[in-house]
Amino acid sequence: MTEIPLLRELGKLELEDALARILGGMNADTGTVHRLRADGLLHLEAYSGGIPDHLLPVIQRIPVGKGMAGLAAQRGEPVQTCNLQMDSSGDVRPGARSTGMRGSICVPMNHDGRLVGVLGVAVAREREFSAAETAWLVQVGAVLASDFR
Repeated sequence: MTEIPLLRELGKLELEDALARILGGMNADTGTVHRLRADGLLHLEAYSGGIPDHLLPVIQRIPVGKGMAGLAAQRGEPVQTCNLQMDSSGDVRPGARSTGMRGSICVPMNHDGRLVGVLGVAVAREREFSAAETAWLVQVGAVLASDFR
């Protein structure tokens, strides 16, 4: 993970390109960026990687409090699972299993102390994201959030 150069560059990239770089930096397979809109829902702004076509309509708008992204928004803290396929916490929605992904994390994106979106990253293998990786993703989310003013 190349933290410093990647963080500096992210603010200069289009959202889709930034997300692709984040996935490369995390050695991840898929990612999403949702923006919190005035209607109180998280709206899909960008995605990268192998998200199945049938799932795209489902993730276009996510209620705060539903699924991992919605819970990260509601709780104001990262939500992760080492294996989406086997998770029994109740944090994972059934549709998420259809991605085929296993390790997944969603972090809130904050700007000036307020929630503006959620960044999600997933991998095809089981994976527990470390405290350092989680903190890095929170920093990345803050960089991306600055464009959501």
